[in-house]
Amino acid sequence: MAQQIIQAIRGMNDILPEDTVYWQKLESIIRDLLGRYGYQEIRFPVVEKTELFKRSIGEVTDIVEKEMYTFADRNGDNLTLRPEGTAPCVRAAIQNGLLHNQVQRLWYTGPMFRHERPQKGRYRQFHQVGVETFGMASPDLDAELILMTARLWQQLGLDNVELQLNSLGTRESRAVYRKELVRYFEQHKDQLDEDSLRRLNSNPLRILDTKNPALRDVVADAPKLMAHLDDESREHFETLCGLLDDAGITYCVNPCLVRGLDYYSRTVFEWVTDQLGAQGTICAGGRFDGLVEQLGGKATPSAGFAIGLERLLALVRENLQPDNRPHLYLVLVGEAAQKKGVLLAEQLRDAMSALRIMTNCGGGSFKSQFKKADKCGAQFALVLGEDEVTQKTVSIKFLRGEHSQNQETLAQDDLPAWLEGKLTNI
Repeated sequence: MAQQIIQAIRGMNDILPEDTVYWQKLESIIRDLLGRYGYQEIRFPVVEKTELFKRSIGEVTDIVEKEMYTFADRNGDNLTLRPEGTAPCVRAAIQNGLLHNQVQRLWYTGPMFRHERPQKGRYRQFHQVGVETFGMASPDLDAELILMTARLWQQLGLDNVELQLNSLGTRESRAVYRKELVRYFEQHKDQLDEDSLRRLNSNPLRILDTKNPALRDVVADAPKLMAHLDDESREHFETLCGLLDDAGITYCVNPCLVRGLDYYSRTVFEWVTDQLGAQGTICAGGRFDGLVEQLGGKATPSAGFAIGLERLLALVRENLQPDNRPHLYLVLVGEAAQKKGVLLAEQLRDAMSALRIMTNCGGGSFKSQFKKADKCGAQFALVLGEDEVTQKTVSIKFLRGEHSQNQETLAQDDLPAWLEGKLTNI
């Protein structure tokens, strides 16, 4: 009896070779851009202590209450697959002494995990590129983060994205606003849905971010956080807006933008699109000036953002032109050719470091090998048979373009020079 095929976990998807080339292209563009701004990569574990996320994200957030993959390991430790990257990055920076009288510009990439209802643009394993900065309190750093993302959209040819901005002020000014907000929503409890009623006393700012259209009017009439900002936060936000104006960046001040994580303060921003249905946020971030101290370090101004790679790739895939197809496919006919072919391929790789060459392995007829050469997308087939081995030559068959079906023969030693003049993308 045949065994049942094991399927991938729902919401955790395989990325197949035909797609990974687009991921690699996108990731390389992002990596190069971050390098141009002086950001350095950091890598940290996929699994962290659960307490890290409870203390940073907030115990009454949806992520901690509903979405984290949490388990006890064999030692009885409570562990969690990381649902986001900021808290682990801060933990790593504190633990490894990266914040002692230092300014840091860091970035990371990798999978995150949340037990959500899978849908387009929302998965249980998803991938992010995150940027975190430490030691810079002024709004010019906020502007740099936003300008850097705007430059990325430009490089990717991404249109139809809107920048939304808000300021959450300080913890103290937010506490005053929170009391007024609770009083307002208490007066309209009959209009709140179950989720909002649950948040009313635990996290009332999240009601402002509700996606329930029935609450649109009551939320629109709620007190505005911007009116309760302390003077320093107001000046910080106004300076940021002025810098963005000077740079020609268009934005919308959204008073309901509060983000879903408790650690944010002052600047918060999102880049959103209407091209992805309900999951319209492709990049989000802001300041988290109190988080380092909250996790046991010294008070350190901090800011950053995260980009959802699945969502971004869905928007820009057609604009990417990755090409990892082999330049050459080495067709080997006969035992002597098979032995010589492996060595010839290595000699060509030594001579041309960027050369992509695929060698036929496992034998096969002349016809079947040519089918493989054509299927893999190679520009040329190099044919090595018994005669070519004896004469130290190689036959070259053109597989693409206007010279398709043309064929040449030349000495093996002349191959590198010939290829330099013929190959594209090398």
